[in-house]
Amino acid sequence: MRVLNVPNILLFLSIFFLTSFGFAGPVTSDTIRNIEEIKVMSYNIHHSNPPTQPDSIDLDAIVRVIRDQDADLVALQEVDSGTERSGEGNQAALIAEKLDMYFYFSKAINYDGGEYGNAILSKYPIMEGSTHQLPNEPDADTEDRVMSTGKIILPGGNEIVFASAHLDYKENSASRIRQLERILEISEEMNLPIILAGDFNAVPGSETIELLQSAFQVTCSSCPPTFPVIEPTKAIDFIAFTHPAQKFRVKDYKVIDEKYASDHRPVFAVIELLK
Repeated sequence: MRVLNVPNILLFLSIFFLTSFGFAGPVTSDTIRNIEEIKVMSYNIHHSNPPTQPDSIDLDAIVRVIRDQDADLVALQEVDSGTERSGEGNQAALIAEKLDMYFYFSKAINYDGGEYGNAILSKYPIMEGSTHQLPNEPDADTEDRVMSTGKIILPGGNEIVFASAHLDYKENSASRIRQLERILEISEEMNLPIILAGDFNAVPGSETIELLQSAFQVTCSSCPPTFPVIEPTKAIDFIAFTHPAQKFRVKDYKVIDEKYASDHRPVFAVIELLK
């Protein structure tokens, strides 16, 4: 039997709100430990289309990658919902159902008869989910971007914000800087520790990542490349947390050696909660 370490009334209310406002996840929970570490993944899933299979959708491959790492929190980018190319259903919801996790999806754009954006997955209830529009440079001919955030109540009672972001892809993008500036503004308004993960479309040493590091600690010091998936040459996918790090410490970090499921390799970090 799965039991949440919260009073019954809070459990009832969390289930009510999660099922009533577009969240999904298990209605019961395994016997929970007071965790001292969180396993976090960021994965640009390329709408679950393996690059070597141009016309196929393989959700199970994405599910396998996440399940193999037993991730507690997952930031997804390039998620389809009801598009012609990917078929019926919201991919974040379908993946969450297969993994027995909660989810929150954020639409960035209307696309191909459906929607396209980011999502967060969590083993633990997502009590507040929000979609934050990220700005583009005026007159920039580029896609709209968003950041997904959710307040997560961890088993020991700690509360954090978990966020998934996908920044502009164009080379030397002024929009990318504006988007990250907005992310930092949003972060300053939050009164909780934040774990931010996503596809930043920028490499270490760039203006974008230096701006990120002005407020967040990136979980890799010498960051292995994540893109393209075969013989990757650029590190553009990252996991970071609020800085100065009064709440978190990096225990482990890796780029997962996964070459089939997406055009990005996923990144994975084990983050300790400091007492």
